[in-house]
Amino acid sequence: MKHQGQLQGKTAIVTGSNSGIGLGVAEELARAGAHVVINSFTDRVEDHALAADLAARFGVKVRYIAADMSKGADCRALVDQAGGCDILVNNAGIQHVSPIEDFPVEKWDAILAINLSSAFHTTAAALPGMRARGWGRVVNIASAHGLTASPFKSAYIAAKHGVVGLSKTVALETAGQGITCNAICPGYVLTPLVEAQIPDQMKVHGMDRETVIREVMLTRQPSREFATTVQIGGTVVFLCSGAADQITGTTISVDGGWTAM
Repeated sequence: MKHQGQLQGKTAIVTGSNSGIGLGVAEELARAGAHVVINSFTDRVEDHALAADLAARFGVKVRYIAADMSKGADCRALVDQAGGCDILVNNAGIQHVSPIEDFPVEKWDAILAINLSSAFHTTAAALPGMRARGWGRVVNIASAHGLTASPFKSAYIAAKHGVVGLSKTVALETAGQGITCNAICPGYVLTPLVEAQIPDQMKVHGMDRETVIREVMLTRQPSREFATTVQIGGTVVFLCSGAADQITGTTISVDGGWTAM
């Protein structure tokens, strides 16, 4: 199946993309005709099989490249190994919940490295090629927590606020060069990780699935509905389109109204 999609001929790198939001973004970019590099820190047969499956489904080239996003050298090597990067989607992230005084230092360091510093390193590596081609898109997957806060998530919130600030700086440094940089700020997204939490929450609260989603998990999301990985991926594709040529240095919230409150 060959595509004549709007992103045909473009190469996209999506970090942290062998599941969840990253995989959803990779699928939508492939659907739009882009060649895609997917990534995580593992190097398993199933990782490469995932790439082969995407390639077969969408008729584009898809490669899996293992890289540890906690290491700056690995982040930069990922961009080099991709052999070109027109679209960079910084999605890799981890989370840990703890009061500040008990927050493990190693968790703080890892979250800042993977959620924030990785985006700095990949962007620094990708920008020269984008400038040479006169076109590029950097899309950083931040979070509603890049615009607001919750208790006990100090590292995650600091990192995601940092991602928003980094996006603005990159936008200013590339303005007028055919390159844009924006951050998408999802609220709660229905990923396999979130899906796995629903049965436990049902038991704890003695509620059915719909009630626990609406009353417990999505209390801060006014729509009381999860965003989907397809919606996040579609937003990325939009930001890569000509319609978004003058959208740069901003955030797009996909959060069911969370940050409107």
